[in-house]
Amino acid sequence: MTHPADGTAPTGSGAHATGSGPGRGGRSTGLTAAEVAERVARGEVNDVPVRSSRSAKEIVRANVFTRFNAIIGVMFAIILVVGPIQDGLFGLVIVANTAIGIVQELRAKRTLDGLALIGEAKPQVRRDGAAVRVPTAGIVLDDTVLLGIGDKVVVDGRVAEADGLEIDESLLTGEPDPVLKHPGDQVMSGSFVVAGAGAFTATRVGREAYAAQLAEEASRFTLVRSELRSGIDDILRFITYLLIPTALGLVISQLAVEGHDWREAVRRMVAGIVPMVPEGLVLLTSVAFAIGVVRLGRKKCLVQELPAIEGLARVDTVCLDKTGTLTEGGMDLVELRPLPQADGHLRSGTPVAEHLFADRAVLQRALGAMGAADARPNPSMRAVIDAFGTPDDRTPDHGTPDDGTSEDGTSEDRTPDDGAWRVVAAMPFSSARKWSGVQLLEPQGTEASWLLGAPDVLLPAGDPQLAEVDELGAKGLRVLLLGRTPAPLDSPDPAAGLRPLALVVLQQRLRDDAAATLRYFESQRVRAKVISGDAAVSVGAVAAHLGLPGADTALDARTLPEDPAELAEVADRTAVFGRVTPQQKRELVGALQARGHTVAMTGDGVNDVLALKDADIGVAMGTGSDATKAVAQIVLLDDRFATLPSVVAEGRRVIGNIERVASLFLVKTVYSVLLALLVVFTHVPYPFLPRHSTVLSTLTIGVPAFFLALAPNNERARTGFVRRVLRLAVPGGVIAGAATFTAYMLARANHGTDLEADTSVATLTLFLVAIWVLAIVARPYTWWRLLLIGAMGGAFALVLMVPGLSDFFELSLAGAEDPWIAVAIALVAGVLLEIVWRVAVREADGRPERAEEAPVDAERA
Repeated sequence: MTHPADGTAPTGSGAHATGSGPGRGGRSTGLTAAEVAERVARGEVNDVPVRSSRSAKEIVRANVFTRFNAIIGVMFAIILVVGPIQDGLFGLVIVANTAIGIVQELRAKRTLDGLALIGEAKPQVRRDGAAVRVPTAGIVLDDTVLLGIGDKVVVDGRVAEADGLEIDESLLTGEPDPVLKHPGDQVMSGSFVVAGAGAFTATRVGREAYAAQLAEEASRFTLVRSELRSGIDDILRFITYLLIPTALGLVISQLAVEGHDWREAVRRMVAGIVPMVPEGLVLLTSVAFAIGVVRLGRKKCLVQELPAIEGLARVDTVCLDKTGTLTEGGMDLVELRPLPQADGHLRSGTPVAEHLFADRAVLQRALGAMGAADARPNPSMRAVIDAFGTPDDRTPDHGTPDDGTSEDGTSEDRTPDDGAWRVVAAMPFSSARKWSGVQLLEPQGTEASWLLGAPDVLLPAGDPQLAEVDELGAKGLRVLLLGRTPAPLDSPDPAAGLRPLALVVLQQRLRDDAAATLRYFESQRVRAKVISGDAAVSVGAVAAHLGLPGADTALDARTLPEDPAELAEVADRTAVFGRVTPQQKRELVGALQARGHTVAMTGDGVNDVLALKDADIGVAMGTGSDATKAVAQIVLLDDRFATLPSVVAEGRRVIGNIERVASLFLVKTVYSVLLALLVVFTHVPYPFLPRHSTVLSTLTIGVPAFFLALAPNNERARTGFVRRVLRLAVPGGVIAGAATFTAYMLARANHGTDLEADTSVATLTLFLVAIWVLAIVARPYTWWRLLLIGAMGGAFALVLMVPGLSDFFELSLAGAEDPWIAVAIALVAGVLLEIVWRVAVREADGRPERAEEAPVDAERA
């Protein structure tokens, strides 16, 4: 008999879903190739445009058509009219910067689109009687789509086959309880399978499907819900309001002061307005994020929402699901340990043949039958199947056949046609129940239910077998209990009369990078908590083996308090939780958030979806269920847990460095506004021409900010971005503006009407103060940062000393007095800046702490 291609139970096995109607013997063969082609030609295809990034058109529009580019563009057009061209250099700089932003975002788009294609869910459909995987966009109307645990429903449809099929529709309806589906029931796109298996016929595809936009939004590259972006937007909005009246006052004053030369008045007016605009701040933020996406993409990390990089940088607590995160997906069966059968009776009092259930070969046959009845085996059942096979192992579709020899050397007939061990009903594994079961027709002609699941769930408290289970669990082994009961699976409590027959001992495969990654988080002051559905003692053993602090006090989640305040207290102080239900995972994440923690949750199974959705940052494994990948912000496509430090490091680099460069840009804005106001009130020419503002901005902000924004940074991000930035930017800008205007007025007193000499003194003073601000922002120093500061100073010295450059920029220091005036005033300003900076550091209660050097290289992890 041929094994079905889609992994369902053989049609002759008699398997059916409890309460779900007839068996699957009359299943549909699906559409033919010709029928698929007809529907494609009619456009009945699931053509919802799911994309992982903005389109190229949107990227260009977002980078070019900005509020500040419009202001700069108008100023540039004015300079083209009044000339000379060297006063319009700022326009060329903006063009270059915008081009850089577009190129970097396009690179990020290519990276994201490629990764999204790799990580895209490929549902299984039945066509021409065979199960095949197709892209989501390849599903057509009337396709038969197969479902298993963790699969996401990608189009609307009607259930055609159901084997204990339970679907979670919480993402659509908000109702947390899964819904048991029967043939004929409706399923909606955006829901996912939490138990059982089945198939449905697609009735609405593409944009007609209910919640089709949900899938699009789940994997869209966004710039929302970011404290960094919202903080910058708030700052820019305030600057816009301040800029308009200041610019109007400057225009009027310059036209009044330079009435004899309107072109000079316009040039100096433009020179006053342009520096007020922190045009490069938004650009550098986008570039930093885009480069972060590219860097992470090289490590097979798909960032589905851009702020996830920033969010993970703010995380101080990481909740880890053990299976699939600390351990690899596969498991190995270590031992099948029959339990002693002393009384010869089931707990219900029904006599049994004692020798039958003590026979290891019989236990293996029962486990094989359970494996055959499981349409989508989980890793534990897969290990059982690998060890003992299924009754149809001899079929051609299953690959290499088992030789049918049991451990004691006896030969077994494993064909399902021998009249023995026939599956009457099946109950798939559920993370809520913690067990799976089959109702079998046994060789002696009796029907009984066989259950396989968590011993501490199937056995009553205090059962002597639990001591042996705990002993094995303390070694890091996973233990399942195999038992038999006369109660049918559809009874209120099938486990009530269970007779324990054997322990199935499994060994999980630890990830070789898990221990080093946990050490990295510890060094970065990020607390790791293991939250698992397995037995607490087993989870604690795995965590202890990996060196997790607090692993010796693993807590059974069934003892968690119900009071929210008490739960938050326990969640905060405990590092390892076992026997956690999906709802409890969600509650633990919420409890930690209630204590003020920023929580990341990792997972790969459908039981992690609720917690992933509620966590500040959800991280899913690439081989995890479609449901987890749909709700997660970050997907580790290669399943490497060690990639997480790279994501954390990338987020910290972006946040910390943008905070640095934001201070530079806002210092410029503050001193530009102050200079404009002082000029308006004193009725003097504005100290600079546009060319002077260009050289100052390029050497003290533009070039240094680009390098600082891309440098390594290991500071953990905290809230209060705007407050911290303004703490240095406002006093720093006031000091720089006051020092510059003081030097300018002293020069005017010395030179009289020599405006070029006055401008030169003011330019040198402002450069020295601005480079001092750069030196403060660049701390702590490294060789390349000192080299960067020195290179900017050297470049400005060339502008002053090289005749061609000094003539081009109209800079000339008259005699020896002018430079010393500038240096003296800059030194006083520098001392004031140091005082302000030290006060700001001392009072910055929310300032990010510098992390210790990590034992794991985050860039190579």
